[in-house]
Amino acid sequence: MANQTPPCVLTFAGTDPSSGAGLQADILTLASIGCHPLSVVTAITAQDTVGVEGVLAMDAEWVNDQARAILEDVQVAAFKLGLLGSVENIAVIAEIMADYPDVPLLIDPILTSGRGDDLSNDEMMEAMTTLLFPQATLITPNSLEARRLAFADSENEIAHTSLDESATRLLAMGCEYVLITGTHERTLEVTNTLYGENQLIKSYQWERLVGSYHGSGCTLTSAIAACMAHGLNMEEAVLEAQEFTWQTLKNGFRPGMGQYIPDRMFWARDEEESEVKSGEKNKAH
Repeated sequence: MANQTPPCVLTFAGTDPSSGAGLQADILTLASIGCHPLSVVTAITAQDTVGVEGVLAMDAEWVNDQARAILEDVQVAAFKLGLLGSVENIAVIAEIMADYPDVPLLIDPILTSGRGDDLSNDEMMEAMTTLLFPQATLITPNSLEARRLAFADSENEIAHTSLDESATRLLAMGCEYVLITGTHERTLEVTNTLYGENQLIKSYQWERLVGSYHGSGCTLTSAIAACMAHGLNMEEAVLEAQEFTWQTLKNGFRPGMGQYIPDRMFWARDEEESEVKSGEKNKAH
């Protein structure tokens, strides 16, 4: 009897040589939650755990060819979008997504790196909000991204606008759900808030961990995609994915001179430690 095929999730993202964020982070997260990761490279980056030094966007035709080839061969349970590289790539990806309206589409609208390096310009933001957001099942901006995306056409000071108002604007762009993460807010705990149907659905409070992390947003969105691919509904997926992400951050490590990296395989190391302790205990007897 053949083994059951795990759910397949297709991520469109830029590479990250440090595997802290981007395509590599998506693949690690999806695999850790029991999905088979499929991937389309949208950009190649030169970066480390400190910051991004350069971004080379893939040609839009290559993005299209990568995606169409795998989609003609494999059934996909969810799509996840990260760094998209260019306006042309966004337009091509929007056309592809339109051909699969029944597959959940989750978007991590990456505007800057953790250090603050710009990764999306105004034209890319406009293309994202007009072409992709109307097709999105869920978008997962952090609080800074939510305000920038929601009030991009406003000349008013947006730093102090409410996240509720930002979510209302983002939902009006066509997103089915919006999850705004609160790591950048000056609060004792991190509050993540899920919105849908033009209202707040639920707020989640998490212990604020010490340190700065590279790839937490990629991890969270990919984790939600993986949970949905396994059949969880939106609220279940959002809760389970947050728990998973928090554990990856709690077990994070610092391989270089910059930020900490989430340990997406924390559970495997926990099992290894348990086996070692169990072996030592058996030897003692």
